Amino acid sequence: MAGNKRKTTRNNKEITPVEAKALEQPITQTLESNYMPYAMSVIVSRAIPEIDGFKPSHRKLLYTMYKMGLLTGQRQKSANIVGRTMQLNPHGDAAIYETMVRLSTGNEALITPFIDSKGNFGKVYSRDMSYAASRYTEAKLAPICNEIFRDIDKDTVDFADSYDGTQQEPVLLPTAFPNILVSANSGIAVGMASMICGFNLNEVCDAAINYIRDPDYDLFGSMPAPDFSTGGEIIFNRTEMEEIYRTGKGSFKIRSKWSFIKEQNIIEIYEIPYTTTTDIIIDKISDLCKTGKIKEISDMRDETDLNGLRLAIELKRGAEPDKLMQKLFKLTTLQDVFSCNFNILVAGNPKVMGVKEILDEWTAWRTECIRRMIYSDITKKNEKLHLLSGLEKILLDIDYAIDIIKNTELEEEVVPNLMMGFGIDETQAEFVANIKLRNINRQYIVNRTSEIKSLQDEIEHLKDVLNSSRKIRGLIIDDLKRINKKYVIPRRSDIVYSSDLPEEPLAPAVEDYPVYIIVTAEGYLKKLSVPSYRSSAEQKLKEGDSITDVFETSNGNELIIFTDRNQAYKLRINDIEDSRSAALGLFIPAKLEFDDGEKIISVIIPGDYSSSLLFVYENGKVSKVPLSSYATKSNRKKLINAYSDKSRLIRIIPVVSDTDIVLYSSDSRALMFNSALLLSKTGRSSEGVYVFTKKKDRTVIDALPAADAGLADLECYKALKIPSSGCPLNREDLPEIQLSLIDS
Repeated sequence: MAGNKRKTTRNNKEITPVEAKALEQPITQTLESNYMPYAMSVIVSRAIPEIDGFKPSHRKLLYTMYKMGLLTGQRQKSANIVGRTMQLNPHGDAAIYETMVRLSTGNEALITPFIDSKGNFGKVYSRDMSYAASRYTEAKLAPICNEIFRDIDKDTVDFADSYDGTQQEPVLLPTAFPNILVSANSGIAVGMASMICGFNLNEVCDAAINYIRDPDYDLFGSMPAPDFSTGGEIIFNRTEMEEIYRTGKGSFKIRSKWSFIKEQNIIEIYEIPYTTTTDIIIDKISDLCKTGKIKEISDMRDETDLNGLRLAIELKRGAEPDKLMQKLFKLTTLQDVFSCNFNILVAGNPKVMGVKEILDEWTAWRTECIRRMIYSDITKKNEKLHLLSGLEKILLDIDYAIDIIKNTELEEEVVPNLMMGFGIDETQAEFVANIKLRNINRQYIVNRTSEIKSLQDEIEHLKDVLNSSRKIRGLIIDDLKRINKKYVIPRRSDIVYSSDLPEEPLAPAVEDYPVYIIVTAEGYLKKLSVPSYRSSAEQKLKEGDSITDVFETSNGNELIIFTDRNQAYKLRINDIEDSRSAALGLFIPAKLEFDDGEKIISVIIPGDYSSSLLFVYENGKVSKVPLSSYATKSNRKKLINAYSDKSRLIRIIPVVSDTDIVLYSSDSRALMFNSALLLSKTGRSSEGVYVFTKKKDRTVIDALPAADAGLADLECYKALKIPSSGCPLNREDLPEIQLSLIDS
């Protein structure tokens, strides 16, 4: 029928034109129009700090408090501050209050906090010590904020509209010191992150002063290492630290401070790394004690109170505190690593910079702030000078000025008549006309006009400074010196040199002796000594269970356990306790934390990882993978993508050297080939190559080494090249093979 329109459907349901258009949109267009603006917003407006050392959330909060008069006034309820900040920050009260907590003196997240807090603001080193609700706490700006907002009203920085366009807020804050290096900062954006360690304020000011004077200055002379609010000991390695200072990337170790109270036989930990919390440390030590890896501890308590952090570790009799702490440093976050990534927004662009490059960028930015401040001062002084110049002309004939005003009939004609009478402009005339009657006297006018000479001198001086980069740098240095003298902040993190530390104790040698490993179909594993295995007539098994593998190996080896979820698990044999024939043994899925329903396919003893594994798949493909692909430098227990998942895995056959393998198919055929025909694949998830010719409804049902195949005439099944269709099973082989397949 005419006029009928075709309707778009999906799953037999009519959809709207808007939905239809969305279905046709290319993924590239979706990424460009939806994802990229979100990613840029997170990078530029949320996660990465800028050259003033603040993220937008920090800046909005501090500026709101500044406008509330909290730089000099009394503390106010945090809830009131949070509510006012929401006029600039639309992210909600919870996010704003969390920002306030981090910047506060009470939380101890920053070595130079910006908010003077009162009440419970929690502690950065403890997850359990959470902060109180905003209605219970109070806050104001800390004294250091005088240097954050210095001269902000003199056009030192740009202002922009708030998110709703009702207010103006600063794009950056004119920090008079390199706050970007002083305040620890971290953020995760989209596709990039930032992790900036804090440095001591006085050390940063010293370094900046010396570097501005001499670009070749060695920064280590003033700021040898970072500094953290939680203290601890930084393990100083000159090479590592130079890399961080040069590139902005790298890592260094930081460890806890502790003491031993001999009378109570207690180790007291009173400072921990900035990167961890007391809860993480206690949980980890508890796990180590439960698993038997630490046996010297009888009890551990968190005794943190108003006096500060304190973790008490009670030792068993005879335990050596130094050796125990060396163990704990190695096994827990009592010694941790801080990874640096000095990623900073400069003019809206993220950039990873070293310390000297950061100081260069900050100096250039601070120079621009001071230029703008000086220009603002010159403009205001010129305006004042212009007004006083007009007032000076009145001094020539005060009576004439009074006559003009007195004899002018209309109010709006006063200013034009003064302009014509004295040859001044409208601004000057307006200023004269607004002088109070009591001030129209020679003394007042002489006193005011005497400022003209000093104003002219000040303007000339400011212009001279404005045109001299050297003098502006001098002003920056003067500010840094004043801050350095006014705000003295002792270093909290001690520096210890790696060369001075005691050598880490070598791991105890694994006792090596012959053992038997027994694996059952239900996933139980036993480790038996040779005498125990040979003396036992029968092994105890769970009802319905059966033994699938028996290995003769040594206690120093390890096992690789392949499962049906395309995963492999590693287990050191020396981590397994010796078992008895009368016990069920270790339940592997529980020990290795298998996924729900995950089952064992094969258990391999890799030895020195010099041999190979043959992976036989149901579709007729076989992959040859060297065992070295499963060797790992770290003590990883789980490997994903351990083999190909394109077809069901039938069997894994270890091969030390090239050998003959027999495959059996579902259509009663057999094929013998030598593993030398297969090329080794370095990738664990290689699909392999077809060995059995691909044919509809044909699948591989089993594979065995030729020596274990039990075939009467192996040569008749031998293939000189692959893929091959194999040969039908001979009559004498057929019953035996069928029975063996049924049994397996």
